[in-house]
Amino acid sequence: MSRYSKILDLSRPEYPDIPKMPIEDRAAQFSPFAAVVGYEDAVAEESRLTERRIEQSEDEAAKLDMSLARLREEISQTPLIKATYYVPDLKKDGGEYVSKEGHVRRIDEVCGLLIFTDRTSIKIADLIELDFV
Repeated sequence: MSRYSKILDLSRPEYPDIPKMPIEDRAAQFSPFAAVVGYEDAVAEESRLTERRIEQSEDEAAKLDMSLARLREEISQTPLIKATYYVPDLKKDGGEYVSKEGHVRRIDEVCGLLIFTDRTSIKIADLIELDFV
């Protein structure tokens, strides 16, 4: 006879104030845990691609300057434009190019910003292309 022979055939104790745990929840307590917390996030971040900033040619820079001059002339009419600009990545080298379409409210020459009617702003130095819609 083993030491536990007396209790082997006994039923599980039940308490009226404690409900029985469902089988799914009991199985969850034995599930594996993440030994290296954040590993998947680090791998995903490393595999995320970024773009390098494009160096404009003289012709492209001249075209952008002409578009900015036209924008300065028409700023009182809050013109509708499509601006393509560079947004640097906050976590790693590089960034991405984003396009924004909207009405320009004003040009802040001191800070070098285009300010749209929806209060978003773009640095003029980050502009790569400016088209009137």
